[in-house]
Amino acid sequence: MKKILDWKHYTDTAVQAVAEGIVLLENHNQALPLNPNKEIAIFGRIQLHYYKSGTGSGGMVNVSHVVSIPEGLEQAGIKINQKLFHLYQEWDEQHPYDLGGGWSGEPWSQKEMPLEDSLVKEISESCETAVIIIGRTAGEEQDNKLEKGSYLLTDEEETMLALTRKYFKKIIILLNTGNLIDMHFVDIYKPDAVLYVWHGGMTGGTGTAKVLTGEISPSGKLPDTIAYEISDYPSDKNFGNQEKDIYQEDIYVGYRYFETFETAKKKVRYPFGYGLSYTSFAIQSGDWVIDESDNQIYIHIKITNTGNFAGKEVVQIYCKAPEGKLDKPARVLTAYQKTKLLNPGESETLTLPLIPPVSYDDQQATAYPYCNVLEAGIYEFYIGSDVRSAKAEAFIQIPETVPSPQKQQALAPVEKFARMTNQPDIYKDTPLLNHDEKTRILENLPEEFPHTEKKSVLADVLHEKITMQEFIAQFSDAELCQIVRGEGMGSPRVTPGTASAFGGVSDALESYGIPAGCCSDGPSGMRLDCGTKAFSLPIGTMLAATFNRDLITELFTDVGLEMSANHVDCLLGPGMNIHRHPLNGRNFEYFSEDPFLTGTIASAELAGLHQSGVTGTLKHFCGNNQETNRHFLNSVVSERALREIYLRSFEIAVKEGHAKSIMTTYGAINGIWTACNYDLCTEILRKEWGFTGFVMTDWWANLNQDRQAPDKKLFSAMVRAQNDVYMVCADCVTHEDNLLESLADGSLTRAELQRNASNICNFLLHTNAMKRLLGEEDEIAIINRPEEEISSSAPVAFYDADENFTLNLNHISAQKQTDYSFALNLKVPGWYEVTLTASSTEGELAQMAVTLFSMGTASGTFIWNGTDGKPVSFTKKIPLFSKYTAIRLHFAQNGLNMHSIQFRLISDQIDTADLAGE
Repeated sequence: MKKILDWKHYTDTAVQAVAEGIVLLENHNQALPLNPNKEIAIFGRIQLHYYKSGTGSGGMVNVSHVVSIPEGLEQAGIKINQKLFHLYQEWDEQHPYDLGGGWSGEPWSQKEMPLEDSLVKEISESCETAVIIIGRTAGEEQDNKLEKGSYLLTDEEETMLALTRKYFKKIIILLNTGNLIDMHFVDIYKPDAVLYVWHGGMTGGTGTAKVLTGEISPSGKLPDTIAYEISDYPSDKNFGNQEKDIYQEDIYVGYRYFETFETAKKKVRYPFGYGLSYTSFAIQSGDWVIDESDNQIYIHIKITNTGNFAGKEVVQIYCKAPEGKLDKPARVLTAYQKTKLLNPGESETLTLPLIPPVSYDDQQATAYPYCNVLEAGIYEFYIGSDVRSAKAEAFIQIPETVPSPQKQQALAPVEKFARMTNQPDIYKDTPLLNHDEKTRILENLPEEFPHTEKKSVLADVLHEKITMQEFIAQFSDAELCQIVRGEGMGSPRVTPGTASAFGGVSDALESYGIPAGCCSDGPSGMRLDCGTKAFSLPIGTMLAATFNRDLITELFTDVGLEMSANHVDCLLGPGMNIHRHPLNGRNFEYFSEDPFLTGTIASAELAGLHQSGVTGTLKHFCGNNQETNRHFLNSVVSERALREIYLRSFEIAVKEGHAKSIMTTYGAINGIWTACNYDLCTEILRKEWGFTGFVMTDWWANLNQDRQAPDKKLFSAMVRAQNDVYMVCADCVTHEDNLLESLADGSLTRAELQRNASNICNFLLHTNAMKRLLGEEDEIAIINRPEEEISSSAPVAFYDADENFTLNLNHISAQKQTDYSFALNLKVPGWYEVTLTASSTEGELAQMAVTLFSMGTASGTFIWNGTDGKPVSFTKKIPLFSKYTAIRLHFAQNGLNMHSIQFRLISDQIDTADLAGE
């Protein structure tokens, strides 16, 4: 079948997502939309370096061009003060953008151009409006900090705001950030307009301009509560701990805390769900209706545009559950929907469900311990456009407590701690683990498939000639060990530069007709470390801020087609972790502080991917809410908080989004590393939720058993938990782990390995990888894609590299190309001295830079002056940590003739912190 990916539709949909995800927080004195007849002045160095996404694996998408905000505004017909713009360009050339050093090395912000009072005054005499752009980034291994240049403004930024406020009639502040930042500047400088424009991917500037000019009225809503102080967030006193993070706030995360306690309500600057428009809306509740097909109560809600601009509104329903045996937050989001575009005076009636939220009894307070319960009483439903302004509009009385099907205690803490209750300043001891985890595992061991001789291939299962059990029964012990190992990064078995191959990762497994499935980093687009260009998407937080599931499904249908065109089966996203604290460096990948919004937005992404025949990998399962010391951090959490907050989003994506693939985390939950957690991966995920897909570890994850110190060789504990694949191994045949040893001593059964193998093969059975193997793959035709965004179709060359390897580059000229990519099959990964040799006939004052990217990370920049045509060499120490390492040389200027690149091993010791995660 032939499928069409229209790049123009892809781009337009992404632009719409950017526009609908922008949140307008302040708008006074008719600051916005901009007057097209008046010139504006743009301040802020980041206007030249728009942040398309955060750092780390979640944002490493190669693009040919990122639309900046000034570019977007000029395309929209807005006049920009050229003198100021050129001054920024000149200063930027003299003060190059700081990429930092290696993995997670990029700084949170860039040095700002100092401003003189006289300059700002001069510019204000020809412009009445100043647009100030403030940028921040963060990401893997790099939490934000309560420091200037991170969560706080720098001195130069403060000066910029003070001077523009002093001289300009109107100032508009755009926050090009992936996370929330301190907003005291609103009180100090009284800006006329403030918007979170987030990180919008490669089309961010276009979408931002559409909002600023009024072509699209803002309709984004805050997916998080913005408090006045960082210390106002109840998780703040425990966040950032190096060894263990105690979740004392329990279920009171985000607005669940701020709307429950009277003292906390005063700490809110902008409430959850808040966002302004250029128009106004009236929301009116109507009749109820009972749908007999699902025995669900629905309410009709009429929304009318009462203003003068066309726009969209988001209707939000919150519930206040009755006080009973279990304490509860004052508000829980239970439904939301965005309207269509409403013209002035136009109305739309939406029909939304009234769903009373359940509470999990982890303390045997009700008659139904270890169940979700709907306690007896009156459930009040609040309807509005944000959590604070929503009004009580409906009431449902539950006459007696209703339990869910019986569960078992799972994931409970073993360490005593006191957790928050809904009574001010009252903390109570958290219920602890009361069952034997080893016994639970041993009582639920699977039955072994008796070994049979090899006579069938996986396609025979697809065509229903044999069962999966009969197919798996053929595998030898060695083959069962191989299939639970993923190969990577950059495996030559799959698309070059991707994160891993899984399934058919050995010649023996290939002989069974098992394809190699391909994983590529996400969630903000495909990471292809060989340099192949891909579409860079708006970040997760921005997508959540749209509150528009239909739009996200439409966008990710195109993402899926692009994945198919690149032979990628799993996008490593959506990111599903909760915004527990504003300083989490990876918040940009994740959606919200609310699990319902998180789960439903993720389900919308999956719906689009599934329409295109591919899938996403939910990550990180679960509780990955801090980057600091993430490989060794133990999150100490109550079972109730896990069930209602940190697992709930995953549960929605599994049950409603039909998730097929999940990734566990680097750290531990209550002492057990998630990759080896039977309660997590089997008891809850598979038995309770009915998940039938496969589970992978994060890359080079720690493993442990019996709450002992982690050991990456403990594959037996991973397999026993039913975490199916370890990501990643350099060689899936010879990898050193304890699998065969454990089979021999009986601490692992062959049946457990067969169970994992069945999960992996069941997943692969219905993938494009299987279709490719059978010659039945859909053809993807990409139309309307600009030439500059199309990568070379030439295959990436792999070179076998020993401890001292030199590659001839005489055929490479920086005058003819901007990038050159190749891949190494390293005999020994480790730290290398990398020597680049080049010559130039340019003048001696010329500066020509070559940046070396290893696995997509800028690992070093080599700078030449003119060399009078003679070869000159420069050397840098660079980590090459993966057996299959993609290398890309980026030539910033013309004028260099390359000669060679040499790699010389200086140490085979690689620390965990050097490894790029997912």
